[in-house]
Amino acid sequence: MAAGLVISAPASGVGKTTLTLALARAWRNRGLNVQCFKSGPDYIDPAFHAAATGRASVNVDSWAMDRGTIAQLVSRGADADIVLAEGSMGLFDGVAARGVSGVGATADIAEMMGWPVVLVIDPSGQAQTAAAIAAGLRDYRPGVRLAGVVLNRVASLRHEDLVRRALNDSGIAVFGAMPRHAEISLPKRHLGLVQAEEQAEIGKLIDEAARFVAERVDLDAVLRSAASWSPQPAANGLNVTPPGQRIALARDAAFSFVYPHMLEAWRAAGAEILPFSPLADEAPDASADVCWLPGGYPELHAGKIAANARFRGGLRAFAETRPVHGECGGYMVLGTALTDADGVRHEMTGLLGLETSFAKRRMHLGYRLAELAAAIPGHRSGARLRGHEFHYSTILAQPDTLLAVVHDATGAVIAETGSQRGHATGTFFHLIAEDR
Repeated sequence: MAAGLVISAPASGVGKTTLTLALARAWRNRGLNVQCFKSGPDYIDPAFHAAATGRASVNVDSWAMDRGTIAQLVSRGADADIVLAEGSMGLFDGVAARGVSGVGATADIAEMMGWPVVLVIDPSGQAQTAAAIAAGLRDYRPGVRLAGVVLNRVASLRHEDLVRRALNDSGIAVFGAMPRHAEISLPKRHLGLVQAEEQAEIGKLIDEAARFVAERVDLDAVLRSAASWSPQPAANGLNVTPPGQRIALARDAAFSFVYPHMLEAWRAAGAEILPFSPLADEAPDASADVCWLPGGYPELHAGKIAANARFRGGLRAFAETRPVHGECGGYMVLGTALTDADGVRHEMTGLLGLETSFAKRRMHLGYRLAELAAAIPGHRSGARLRGHEFHYSTILAQPDTLLAVVHDATGAVIAETGSQRGHATGTFFHLIAEDR
């Protein structure tokens, strides 16, 4: 029987990912079988989890997924010794309006699964107030149980002692305390952490994090705080239809933002995935019946994409007879042009009229509910799709036929409707699930 824990915090940027990776690797080094999950729509962290554990990690999301889907996804942890679910943002942070099974908060998953929460707290600039914050989080929502706290970035032994005493007086266990340690800082860029596959030394970094944390955190006490857990049988599987039988999937540093559960669901339904690299000037496999371009960082590689004639010509030829769909970065590459952060305009594939720019960055972030006005690969016209949008591009032109009526989590209509032209379709949001 597995044991489960949630790693969360009062806010973003406190050290949840680093602690999750360190605990996972430290326990794996002890011979334990560790399964990680990511609460929320982050598509970067699961790759780090896999690097730390040797097991694939997937997202679980209470706004976009029903309980049956979440139960199906977490059941992969049944053979693990310990399950770690890494939260996103602060413990109770979500959207204002309830989605399928919650508001997208980490606390939803903690309560749903019955997994206690280990809080990562950065007490920089405070002392006893950190205990007040932890106590407030402990008592805020019945059904969410606090296991204890790990302190991160403590300034000195005296600082640590002040915070520890206040937490102990509040009846909150302190599993350990860590000073700032530059050697285990994960590099970042504008959409979050630099991807695991782009970091040649990621294994060494995780090993160092595990060593550092094992010296300062009581791993046995954390493990004892986990709740025994047996997965409940799911009433039905994932509600995901593959976009085709043979799927040409763009896959490299510019096209990597695809949710692992989507790929697994496609394969489980019998689809074959045929990866190709636009950055290596590869065209989609001619035997494929659909092409899918996920998001990523095309803005960092726009010049190379524009220069790769074999990729651009092969994609255009593919789209003459078969469907091509792009998400976010993939959507931008299907467009006419992309202007990078330096103001240089790069010609894209021209399958759609979309033109975007990063010269004046503006963040677009949040859940999306789209009702399709036309079919996309794997989903009929009229289908209601749930997803997530996160990018900094500005639309200069979006002249093609509207693909969907898109709402944010409050129900407000947004301008990023997606586009359709011929066999090409694209959206700014990353698909997570279709409403049943």
